[in-house]
Amino acid sequence: MEALRLLLLLLAVVVGVSGGRGAEDAGGARTYIVRMDADAKPSAFPTHAHWYESAVLAASGGGDWPEGGPLIHTYSAALHGFSARMSPAAAAALATAHGVAAVVPERVRQLATTRSPRFLGMLSSPPSAILADSDFGSDLVIAIIDTGISPTHRSFSDRGLGPVPPRWRGVCASGPGFPPNSCNRKLVGARFFSAGYETTSGRMNESAEIRSPLDNDGHGTHTASIAAGRYVFPASTLGYARGVASGMAPKARLAAYKVCWVGGCFDSDILAAFDAAVADGVDVVSLSVGGVVVPYYLDAIAIGAFGATEAGIVVSASAGNGGPGGLTVTNVAPWMTTVGAGSMDRAFPANVRLGNGQVLDGVSVYGGPVLQSGKMYELVYAGTTGTGATPSAADGYSASMCLDGSLDQAAVRGKIVVCDRGVNSRAAKGDVVHRAGAVGMVLANGVFDGEGLVADCHVLPATAVGAASGEKLRKYIASSTPQKPATGTILFEGTHLGVHPAPMVAAFSARGPNPQSPEILKPDLIAPGLNILAAWPSGVGPASIPSDGRRTEFNILSGTSMACPHISGLAALLKAAHPTWSPAAIKSALMTTAYLKDNSNGTMIDESTGVVADVFDFGAGHVDPMRAMDPGLVYDIAPAGYVNFLCNLNYTEQNIRAITRRQADCRGARRAGHAGNLNYPSLSATFVASKATTKTHFIRTVTNVGGGRSVYCAAIRAPEGSTVTVQPKQLVFRRDGQKLSFTVHVEAAMPTQAKKMEPGSSQVRSGALTWSDGRHAVVSPIVVTLQAPVQ
Repeated sequence: MEALRLLLLLLAVVVGVSGGRGAEDAGGARTYIVRMDADAKPSAFPTHAHWYESAVLAASGGGDWPEGGPLIHTYSAALHGFSARMSPAAAAALATAHGVAAVVPERVRQLATTRSPRFLGMLSSPPSAILADSDFGSDLVIAIIDTGISPTHRSFSDRGLGPVPPRWRGVCASGPGFPPNSCNRKLVGARFFSAGYETTSGRMNESAEIRSPLDNDGHGTHTASIAAGRYVFPASTLGYARGVASGMAPKARLAAYKVCWVGGCFDSDILAAFDAAVADGVDVVSLSVGGVVVPYYLDAIAIGAFGATEAGIVVSASAGNGGPGGLTVTNVAPWMTTVGAGSMDRAFPANVRLGNGQVLDGVSVYGGPVLQSGKMYELVYAGTTGTGATPSAADGYSASMCLDGSLDQAAVRGKIVVCDRGVNSRAAKGDVVHRAGAVGMVLANGVFDGEGLVADCHVLPATAVGAASGEKLRKYIASSTPQKPATGTILFEGTHLGVHPAPMVAAFSARGPNPQSPEILKPDLIAPGLNILAAWPSGVGPASIPSDGRRTEFNILSGTSMACPHISGLAALLKAAHPTWSPAAIKSALMTTAYLKDNSNGTMIDESTGVVADVFDFGAGHVDPMRAMDPGLVYDIAPAGYVNFLCNLNYTEQNIRAITRRQADCRGARRAGHAGNLNYPSLSATFVASKATTKTHFIRTVTNVGGGRSVYCAAIRAPEGSTVTVQPKQLVFRRDGQKLSFTVHVEAAMPTQAKKMEPGSSQVRSGALTWSDGRHAVVSPIVVTLQAPVQ
């Protein structure tokens, strides 16, 4: 375990150095987030803000400060402390000052980017049980921490809703494009946080950005309507996916917290949003933002989420779009629900027909004039059409990616151009091709992208094809001659429903194992995140590029950003139906009732490879809202359980206090077990492949929420090569709310080829523990990883 932890830590550090640092100025100053012990404030200071400002000034030796003083934000609800910009030397000095729990460098995060309710079994008429029992999420407030919101969209109408919940304490901040009356009984609050962004990047360009909660990007409006959009008909994007649009919790209230700007989403602003959301009284936080993985005590999102969880708020976060590679999952703290993305049984075929008779499968939601029927157009590969007079490798690479200014107009005019995926956005490639005079584009995946396809609202006739089809296409073009050029066309087939197999794990969905704590399986589960129709601002084109003058009320996007709000909305429904359930209990209900079978009755497959997916792809499985409503048993976790978990990660008391705001005595926790004994709904063991056999145990406690007396019996599907036993094998509950504990023993035999494993490589095997009373099946994944020593 320690060898694996060292390897994962090294990988996390490499990623952090390459892409996770906040911006520094020429003098080395950067923004730091400072956790303070609120009770340590000297009585000489009238407020905590006075104390914080004095501490920064003392550590910095005075100096010039911007108008308003050195503090960027102060925090008092989700955490106690502040953010300020200072030199590394001042930060080091501040870390030793009285009352300072932690000084954490800020990081910049990026956004992780109709039919889904029906696909999930959530019918509006007659209403499914989860909707009826929760009154469609009425009176629950979901916080969307994102790019803001478009308040006038039909998805956020308050028609038929009751008064704003009296416990709501939030505000409706106004600004350009967002007058004071923008909020209503649906959108109950809106704020924006830009001080961290502007402290680092300078004052925003208000001709391009809007200093208000208004969404001029689209991402925040889209995710908000997935979580809690009202029923809207008709809804479609450029004629695709026509039908009724709705969110998961149509009557839940929304509060928008805008933290993402052109330069990214800054930790200090994200923490300010968490702090405000806790103080305002939200019930769920939905965060479709990701970044690098660092230890929890250095992770601002993990710190803010812990404070929210401790206040009884469910925090749902996107797993990231770094798939299909392993160790790419983000937002991995166990007190958050980490959501990967899957497909639905809907597709938008746009196939490529070649002059040699081959047909290559593709997808697109292009809605403009199509290519001339029956005509075959010449195909050219962008990598051979660079603008340089004497083509170079650099010219060829830029052209192959269809970067701005890279294409020779004479070589592509009137033709269909094949572009490689990567570097710039998919829609931006289409814009480059369009401006160069081509009539169409085929966007080809590379080897890393595999066969995963995303449908985009391109500005010209265009489609996306997988890696294998891309290779066929390039070879076909390479074999052409002036006398017999390569030709083809794109056939747009509209919207197809009832597609098999579904769901699949989306190729882009980030994968485990958990880089910080492999004892905790991440992602937790997956939800629909591929080609999702949802609300869109009226001032933004569907391709999200400046040149797109088209307008649409709804748009189709893909990403774990879209999967996350599905879980956020479902969490609101569960909390409305079960108001006494903790955030951990709600997550447990979602995980232990998830499923692994697709609509072809096979185990879900990985879209990128076409082979069966595994636990590091989908976690506990695909969410099943109907079953989550009545899970039978739940694995609950109090804040003290997370403290013990952190103790068993060998965090120092200061590290733990930076996250939890409390002193920790780790002696008892370390005597009682290991980090894997956190009462989590999954069980993950990692063994170093150096012994003939290795074993461990897990202690778990379940709470009966299935109603009254019941008897649950254990069934085990052991991972290949492992022996798994559970004691006791039967749990007898006499009342609702009763807790019973059990122990799972796992013993893994080393395979004969273990000695031949490459250093640092691993083998993963999975199984499951199921507790059943004849009515409920409570399923927990069991994961055994055999890790070759690093040396």
